[in-house]
Amino acid sequence: MPKIAYTLSTCDTSKRILKNAHISSPEFEIRDIKTQAITEAELDQMKAMSGNYESLFSRRAQKYKAMELKDKELSENEIRALILQEYTFLKRPVIIINEKIFIGNTKKNIELLMKERGI
Repeated sequence: MPKIAYTLSTCDTSKRILKNAHISSPEFEIRDIKTQAITEAELDQMKAMSGNYESLFSRRAQKYKAMELKDKELSENEIRALILQEYTFLKRPVIIINEKIFIGNTKKNIELLMKERGI
């Protein structure tokens, strides 16, 4: 399986994480999800690796508030549709290495990523 990092080129937090974890081309495919949207198959693969779409969904996205989703109970299918419809709903970065997935920028996730990278 290829090594892929799904990110936003304009996101300073994602840039910092990729830099600190030594994630760059050509070892990794770096995908800017704003200019090259994730496909249904890619999202479904991420879900299979993470266990659910909820773990991939960002409730911090500005559209989350704008669409008044806070008070709604979203199903897995609705979350999947939202992520495919609007790139900002994907937690960032999503990094896939050797059949392992690292989602978002939580301290625990970054620690696991650094351990995987031997840093």
